[in-house]
Amino acid sequence: MLENLVVVAGQVLTLFIMMGVGFTMRKTKRLADETLSQMTYLLLHIVAPCIIVDSLQLERDMSLLLNIGITAACAAGYFGFTIIVSYLTFRRTEPDTRDVLRFGMVYPNNGFMGFPLIRACLGEGAMLFASIFLVVFSLAQWTHGILLMDKSDGKKSGGIGKALLNPGTIGFVAGFILFILNFKLPEPIGNSLKLLGDINSPLAMVVIGAQIADADILKLFKQGALYLASALKLVIFPAITAVALWPLHLPVLLYCTVVILAGTPSAAVTAMFAKQFNRDAQTGARLVSLSTLLSILTLPILAAIIKSV
Repeated sequence: MLENLVVVAGQVLTLFIMMGVGFTMRKTKRLADETLSQMTYLLLHIVAPCIIVDSLQLERDMSLLLNIGITAACAAGYFGFTIIVSYLTFRRTEPDTRDVLRFGMVYPNNGFMGFPLIRACLGEGAMLFASIFLVVFSLAQWTHGILLMDKSDGKKSGGIGKALLNPGTIGFVAGFILFILNFKLPEPIGNSLKLLGDINSPLAMVVIGAQIADADILKLFKQGALYLASALKLVIFPAITAVALWPLHLPVLLYCTVVILAGTPSAAVTAMFAKQFNRDAQTGARLVSLSTLLSILTLPILAAIIKSV
């Protein structure tokens, strides 16, 4: 247990050192708003689908296909449960702040924080399951997420269309078709996808570090609702997920991947959605920042416990 804790803590520390680069660049005004926006676009629209397609470049196998379906079902169950719980919280909070907190509680930082951590702790074999989780995340985010955050109830946002036509879903459909056909991409294309996917970890950490630099650090520790949302996101939800899935005797990598992803901090897109839909963007940024900072303590413990069990 202690050995696992040290190993995982080291991996998490590595990620936070890279976040420090983004934090420093932002504080010294070496990273402009436009540049940060472009980096985020690159991660979400180019790097994420490359990771998904590359993860599915595997030999076709029925047991693997079954595990893909199980992972999708686990992810759907997780989001369904957390969405229901979120509607029971912050009922007396002002709507613009309430909905941002609920969004941040439900949606974990899969791509930016989860992928690097899963790759570091569990290896490349777990990336397939992480990719499936990301697809379900995308579907939920662009349907429920839009309806939650958009005051016009998603009528102007094309929620259903975005749920079907977003980078995560498109990447999965393309990769899954190649998987079913047992078609391996030509080496130059395959290598390009892998190399583009490899920039996810450092670039994502730089972006998160820059977002933390924009938040009012002092106010992070004065807003009680942020602690409740972070506790649910980082401790309660992954604990319930671990207990609920344990009796199912899932494959080890699948089980560990789902539980660890459930324990990642609030998605960076929380602040982006809040700003896009004219909600409480400051609370969104603070929740992302606080949950990310607290995950320095919670993620190593969670990952070490799961790996030991």
